[in-house]
Amino acid sequence: MPQTRTAPTPDHTTTTTAPTPVELSLEERLTLVNAAMTLRLDEAAVAYEVNTAHIPTEPVDLGNIVTVPLTPTLQPPPHPHPTPVAALLQRAHHRLVTDGWCSGTLLDAEGARCLYGAIRAEARGDQSLESRGLEVLMDAIRRQFDDVDSVPGFNDAWNNGHIPMRMLDQAAGLADARGL
Repeated sequence: MPQTRTAPTPDHTTTTTAPTPVELSLEERLTLVNAAMTLRLDEAAVAYEVNTAHIPTEPVDLGNIVTVPLTPTLQPPPHPHPTPVAALLQRAHHRLVTDGWCSGTLLDAEGARCLYGAIRAEARGDQSLESRGLEVLMDAIRRQFDDVDSVPGFNDAWNNGHIPMRMLDQAAGLADARGL
């Protein structure tokens, strides 16, 4: 005789009900949003690193960036160097900052000067002071640039005055350190 099965009858019925939503406080919602945003920012940072890993980059020389005060001043720096050559180089640097830098001529039509022109103007006819200032400037230049033969040649090799003015400022510090 064939065997027959009887379907089991459930003893009790189970019903599933959705959990009732819990009201979150503002702090709890902000914490959840903060966690979600942190996760998204971390994923974006990894994606950025992956997407830009093949792009070659060159480091930026922050010394080439000339910073100026937010409000222009035409006064000389408050603490001039106490030594004559250092003070001369500092005044020449200030003149380039205020009047402008040029290349190819001592003084252009707008009043801008080259390195040599600024030193000459600030030496006020004292040829000994002028030549000592140019010597210190050449020493400062040759510390970083080997193939320079003159201050005017160095000045005219640049498209803008950032490096020449930086070298003039470094020369003032060098002259002060040497007590000149």
